[in-house]
Amino acid sequence: MTSCTPTDGPPDLLFLLSWASHSLQTEHAAGLAELGISPRAHYVLAQAHTGELTQREIGERCGVDKTTMVVTLDQLERAGLAERRPVPTDRRARMVAVTPAGEQVLRQAQQVVRRIQDDLLATLPEQDREVFLRALLALVSGPLANTSPYAPGARSGC
Repeated sequence: MTSCTPTDGPPDLLFLLSWASHSLQTEHAAGLAELGISPRAHYVLAQAHTGELTQREIGERCGVDKTTMVVTLDQLERAGLAERRPVPTDRRARMVAVTPAGEQVLRQAQQVVRRIQDDLLATLPEQDREVFLRALLALVSGPLANTSPYAPGARSGC
């Protein structure tokens, strides 16, 4: 790994988090590609799993704009993994349901993601794993909560 950290200063948090995020995203994309889905498709399937959310609600939860959400759902429908169903009380809205094939792919995807995360965390000393996760959660639910592309209403989350 190269470093942009000044030799006489503290570690560059932005560089370190960006490097870690890019590496983890690359691993997720490769692992999920083996199942024929993207990380975004995985997140959409995971949100749609309950069958109680509309296309718009899933998009908001994932921070995905309407156009990207339509494209993602079109791909999932073509693959037979999800389907859009009319909402009886609103003819413009569509509920997203995961098909049985989608449920199977979702279970496999969750195993892939869990394995990647477990493998990564296993590189840390056991006593540091929970501390690391608690610290990250504190940052993203605290000072970074409203600046993240994954925050509600933001774009490009999945």
